[in-house]
Amino acid sequence: MQDFSLYKKSKDLIGHSAAIYSLDFDGIYIYSAAGDRFVTRWDLKTGTQDKFAIQFKNTPFCIALFSQNTHLAVGLENGDLHFFNLAERKEVKFFKQHKTGIFSILENPLKNQLYTSDADGNVAVWNTKSFELELFLPFACGKIRKMSLNHEKSQLILACNDGMIRILETEFFNLLHSFEAHSAAVTSFTFFPGDDTKCLSGGKDAYLKAWDLNDYSCFNAIPVHNFSLYDLLFISDTEFISCSRDKTIKIWNSETFSLSQRIEAKNGGHLHSVNKLIKIGAKSFASCSDDKRIMLFEA
Repeated sequence: MQDFSLYKKSKDLIGHSAAIYSLDFDGIYIYSAAGDRFVTRWDLKTGTQDKFAIQFKNTPFCIALFSQNTHLAVGLENGDLHFFNLAERKEVKFFKQHKTGIFSILENPLKNQLYTSDADGNVAVWNTKSFELELFLPFACGKIRKMSLNHEKSQLILACNDGMIRILETEFFNLLHSFEAHSAAVTSFTFFPGDDTKCLSGGKDAYLKAWDLNDYSCFNAIPVHNFSLYDLLFISDTEFISCSRDKTIKIWNSETFSLSQRIEAKNGGHLHSVNKLIKIGAKSFASCSDDKRIMLFEA
């Protein structure tokens, strides 16, 4: 029988002076991007910032490590995109291709590509070896807050502001299918572990929905939060986590869709909107929030 142990906060990472929007993890360090216009790095063992910090003229909305964690991509609120070599601690490329805020960055290591999406519904395809633009795709669907790849990296999924999920193939980026997933914006998306036919989506309508991509049917729909679901994360084959603008983190049994734990301010959780979740171990994860804090949780 699966052990659904309760998660307890192990560390508070405090240092940013504004809302934190994005996180990534390389196995040793957590990288964070915040409204104070800094991208910083945290030592997971000590819970403190090291000397790595990058200041920007505009707010960084999202970050992503790529090329086996040797490089970092940073997307800003004005559409600027920066690539950094972490070993050399220097910027290697800077682009102004996007004209509005970049909300998602995703690597496809099998194609040596990086995907970025913006507030106008555009997706850019970048080569991670040459750092050049390969393709720019306008979908005119409003903000694309989340992108995902299936496990074989053959399909790119876009969670769109018009309530639609769009599925592209990653060879020529033709649209394979699109379907209405939520009554308002789709704000989060993830596949079930090891299964390219089953996925979860979260929306501005506060609903969590489970989908069978064989026939694009919804096999579960639950109102799970009071406001937008900003991220979804599988922590194991049978557990996933949701977080929301409603300030809560919720742990779910993915087999029964029953709630196993609610983390909120009164039991050590965040005080404001929870914006991002990342897995840092077999039974541990990190979250960030508008309350300027990164929290680490372990079961």
